Amino acid sequence: MKLYRIILPVTDIEKAVSFYSDILGIEGVRVSPGRHYFNLQGTILACYDPVADGDEIKTQWVFHENQYIYIATPNLDKIFEKIRKSNCLYVDDKISSMPWGERLFYVNDPFKNPICFVDETTIFTGD
Repeated sequence: MKLYRIILPVTDIEKAVSFYSDILGIEGVRVSPGRHYFNLQGTILACYDPVADGDEIKTQWVFHENQYIYIATPNLDKIFEKIRKSNCLYVDDKISSMPWGERLFYVNDPFKNPICFVDETTIFTGD
């Protein structure tokens, strides 16, 4: 089995595309009026604006406060500086080193989604 897509709920698809295109360094592709896909080495990060897609919102769609999506990057320090200058709702004060060896920092994107960026040379997979 393979995890191939994660959906991030957003309230403004254009703002989401602008934010993630800048942070990820790729344009991605619009697949519907309210969905924009970014291919992160085989796993799709999908920004989804249900209103722009014409979908009815029955209940608020939010992640649990500790339900982070983890993105590995070869440029953690560069991404950290970019994020600090962005309109994220929260950014850690510094990059941290975890007891299991990962270098990382946590953010809440402009849409309150919890994201963790990790130095790809330090990712821990349980091995």
